[in-house]
Amino acid sequence: MIRKLLSPLDTIIMDEASKHEIVKVFEEYIGQYFSQTATPFLASLSLILVVLVVSVVSNLLTKHIVLRILAHYIENNKYDWDTYLLKHKVLHRLSHLLPVLIIYSSAPLFGSLQTFIERLGSIYLIILIVGVLNALFNAIDDIYNRHEVARQKPIKGYLQGIKIFVFVIAGIVILSRLLGQSPLILPSGIGAMTAVVLLIFQDSILGLVAGIQLAANDMVRIGDWIEMPKYNADGDVIEITLTTVKVENFDKTITTVPPHALVKDSFRNWRGMQETGGRRIMRSIYIDTSSICFCSDEMIESYKDIEILKNYINNRHVEINEYNRIHEIYAKNPVNGRHMTNVGTFRAYIIEYLRNHSQIHQDMIQMVRQLPPKEYGLPIELYMFTKTTDWAEYETIQADIFDHLLAVAPLFGLRIFQNPSGYDLRMVGSGTETGSS
Repeated sequence: MIRKLLSPLDTIIMDEASKHEIVKVFEEYIGQYFSQTATPFLASLSLILVVLVVSVVSNLLTKHIVLRILAHYIENNKYDWDTYLLKHKVLHRLSHLLPVLIIYSSAPLFGSLQTFIERLGSIYLIILIVGVLNALFNAIDDIYNRHEVARQKPIKGYLQGIKIFVFVIAGIVILSRLLGQSPLILPSGIGAMTAVVLLIFQDSILGLVAGIQLAANDMVRIGDWIEMPKYNADGDVIEITLTTVKVENFDKTITTVPPHALVKDSFRNWRGMQETGGRRIMRSIYIDTSSICFCSDEMIESYKDIEILKNYINNRHVEINEYNRIHEIYAKNPVNGRHMTNVGTFRAYIIEYLRNHSQIHQDMIQMVRQLPPKEYGLPIELYMFTKTTDWAEYETIQADIFDHLLAVAPLFGLRIFQNPSGYDLRMVGSGTETGSS
């Protein structure tokens, strides 16, 4: 096949008569200084040296003149894509094409060595083509990654699959040239080795199939924050290839996850949170149940001084008094009728506080609720979303909110639950009341 493709080159560069004439000239010149027996060998050796020198010189001229001119043009034009061809040395590899053609076309000059040199030349050409395609695919990947769509649909895994196919085909063709057989005959002999090939390329095949599934279902993109505890992965996806998905964890370590594991196992993708622009806060404050009580008139009056609670206190006070009046409940015992509690008022304060907080997303769900009491007290759970998804900013906002609420709770006569410490026990022993239980 290679011979058929390059056979026209023989006629273009040098016809048959010219080749014989060149050989004859070399033999006559060598024969003037050496014996007739050594002349053919030395003439062939001289021809080989000349061909090698011409090939090397042509390669050097191509690299140092032609490529420099092309590089200067590429670096100074308005396009960016050709810069990646230069970066991955696609053009540098193409500079070997001229030496290949020279070596291959000069094969008839060497008589009995013609077949051997043609085979070497064709193998050299195949390796050159594979190298050019490999560099070209790398350049295509870099060019593609410049666009936003690359984050959603990376193609590196597909390109690696194509590379494997090219390498396998090139290996078959090279082997066929060495054995002097048709490339079409070899695959039939490889049929018996299919199981071995599948075993060797198991990860690559699984990765290719998984990559297609990941892309088709839009399960993961470059830049996504994913969590996969099974592989200790918790960070941003930085690369998706045929056999690995690289995750840069927040401690700057790199975790590699097989693509098929993302299809087979469960993992958490935080992309939805990032796209909505709000990050959830869901955390509880534990109230010491022994500090919960009905509000006295003095407590209610003091709550009216809290600006964001003023309307709530007035409206709630009127509502409760009206309810008790309609139902003729006038007993002083707070068990009868409806009355305000300090924990209920504290919940109302938290709701108003969050509604007026500049860093809380007001278009997303907000909730302040009681959870079932536990051994740690009564949980008051806050459920809301910040306006930012940045991790550092999110943690700062969350800390500021709970700093404030923990400091405000005693103003409502509430104690935050915590297990007794050594300090608490010493205070009890000395007869001093502590602020915690």
